[in-house]
Amino acid sequence: MKLANLPKEFQLALPVMAQIEQAGFEAYFVGGSVRDILLGHKIHDVDIATSAFPAEIKAIFSRTIDIGIEHGTVLVLHQDDQYEVTTFRTESTYQDFRRPDQVEFVRSLTEDLKRRDFTINAFALKDDGEIIDLFDGLMDLQEHILRAVGNPHERFHEDALRMMRGLRFVSQLGFAFEIETFDAINENHALLEKISVERIYVEFSKLLLGKFRNQAIRFLVETECYLYCPGFRYYGEALLRFADLKPISFTTAAQGWTVLFEQMGIGQNLIRPFLKKWKASNDLIQEVQALHWGLKVRQEQPLKSWEIYQLGLENSLAVEALTPFYNLVPAETEVKDIYAALPIKHLRELAINGNDLLQKFKLKPGKWLKEVLSQLEYLVVTGSLANEATTLLGKAETLLADAKQE
Repeated sequence: MKLANLPKEFQLALPVMAQIEQAGFEAYFVGGSVRDILLGHKIHDVDIATSAFPAEIKAIFSRTIDIGIEHGTVLVLHQDDQYEVTTFRTESTYQDFRRPDQVEFVRSLTEDLKRRDFTINAFALKDDGEIIDLFDGLMDLQEHILRAVGNPHERFHEDALRMMRGLRFVSQLGFAFEIETFDAINENHALLEKISVERIYVEFSKLLLGKFRNQAIRFLVETECYLYCPGFRYYGEALLRFADLKPISFTTAAQGWTVLFEQMGIGQNLIRPFLKKWKASNDLIQEVQALHWGLKVRQEQPLKSWEIYQLGLENSLAVEALTPFYNLVPAETEVKDIYAALPIKHLRELAINGNDLLQKFKLKPGKWLKEVLSQLEYLVVTGSLANEATTLLGKAETLLADAKQE
């Protein structure tokens, strides 16, 4: 097969390939970007494989960075772009089921492609547009089949993470596993225990965002790979309920986690410790906590000014995007209007601050300060009090007097 036209991203990289070939070596586009061309998907990173060894690549180009030279990868800087150029290689045994004990650089493209994970990722593309397909990946692509290159047991023993990658591809592409590949995942799923949580987290996060997420989640449970995802061991049925929800794509991983926690019955106080097991970032944890709280409110009633103020516009709209899962109608326009009409968008916009209260009432700092500011904030946001310094100080005086009487 030969492509009539190469996408712009590949055309920009042609001078790099030309320099490698002028030096007497082979060079090909490889990896997911070639697959994405054939599927008509958006291209991300453009990777190049070559028969030139790392030292030879560094001799060809004046601007390079060693980013993984022990595995044959050199980053070549060309004009305003950069490209990962990796030497053809073969790999020895994999004692930790993730990294090869030894990498051997070779001059053979065939040997290099034999170590790829799935046939649809084992293409090589020449600079003239010719597709090199040694493992019938084009047929698998056409039939929407996910098949391991060669012996699937060997591929998963080499790198157990490939099982999670396969599930992620199911979610993103809507492909089905070839039977031997599926059986090999079923048989070797326990190898995932050897894989770091961080790597499993990356693949699962991408799986959550896929258009065909539901099928991937079913396979996750059916192959028992879920047993090696932190905290999932006793939630197989909840995962299947999650897989039975409407096939609506999530915009962010936080949305996916929020709905998943709903199905699992994970309460607000358990979200942080659960996601910490996954080594999730604090930012994601805080976002999930906010969406989870907002969704609980939204299931009972429309979001009002106070909830929208606390969530912020972005999170409020993210909550609205989840309402179809619960047979509710999204109210994005209403939320935007309420947010636009808020008298303040943040506590710092309150007409007075803590120093103003300390000067006015000549009291020592203490818990009272935060309590009064919080009450004033609520009254202003809900429209019960004007955001004017005199008005706020007068109300603060009333609040303090009431507190003394109590």
